[in-house]
Amino acid sequence: MKNNSKGSRISAQPRLHQRAAQIQAYGTVNHLLPLELEEPVRLEMTAQLNQVLADTMTLRDLYKKFHWQVAGPTFYQLHLLFDKHYDEQVELVDSIAERVQLLGGVSIAMAADVAETTQIERPPRGRETVSVQLSRLLDAHQIVIRHTRKLARRASEMGDDGTNDLLVSDVLRTNELQVWFVSEHLVDVPLIKAKATPSGVALEKGNAEPLAFFQGEHKGGV
Repeated sequence: MKNNSKGSRISAQPRLHQRAAQIQAYGTVNHLLPLELEEPVRLEMTAQLNQVLADTMTLRDLYKKFHWQVAGPTFYQLHLLFDKHYDEQVELVDSIAERVQLLGGVSIAMAADVAETTQIERPPRGRETVSVQLSRLLDAHQIVIRHTRKLARRASEMGDDGTNDLLVSDVLRTNELQVWFVSEHLVDVPLIKAKATPSGVALEKGNAEPLAFFQGEHKGGV
């Protein structure tokens, strides 16, 4: 039987340029979810998680920026390290965003919104020295770690064990490990030649006595 109704016709033409009202506003949570977590708890957790998310997205992007722009003798190892840390931060971003959605909230997503929300200082568009890049990364990590610790304790107090587990097992531990790898690159040690005392202790700046020992000026002899 032939159907002449225009409304029932099937077409391969894509329906382009569509717009409609939002199905959920940012800063709200769905009311009825069988999570055994009250709405005020989920409202607080999603708001705080979105702050961690915005800061994590900014830290992620710092790593990619510095991956591209790093320069100097340590270029190769830092180029690779920054990209490795970037990939790990990408995984954290996805886990945090999905936790926000799971709790019935709306995760922050767009770069402009993240830029307005993050607590991390915005770097210049140009290239900076390695020491400044590393320092910026450590400052950003500190912001994420500080907020993560506070929120993990709060989540535990509120009975949100899932959020606590995510923050401690994934966000906190990943950032702590990355801090270790990055901070070791700011230790001021010789790259090529080391000066040592007879006891094997490295020579400190301004202390000429160990050097005199090796120059034959040690009065007691060897």
